[in-house]
Amino acid sequence: AQQPGTPLSDQEYRQFFRSLRAARGASTACLLRALYGCQNPLVQTLDKYENHGVIPEGPICSELPGTPFFSDFCAFSFYRCTRKKYFIKV
Repeated sequence: AQQPGTPLSDQEYRQFFRSLRAARGASTACLLRALYGCQNPLVQTLDKYENHGVIPEGPICSELPGTPFFSDFCAFSFYRCTRKKYFIKV
């Protein structure tokens, strides 16, 4: 265990910055979604990428306890963005 106040190891820094980049990318995608909506071609490209090429249609069930159902993928994505729970899956 590291002493409090000491710098991270090289491996710890790699992990730290990897998670920051992922969250920053997710928040950027959320900003695009908020600005342009789900019908924007760039947002749709991101949604397709996240879902192996196809945006799920119809109701969406998620891993979120207490909020398992969304009317569509767009509503689910907006929910993730507003709650900053970027990596919750359907």
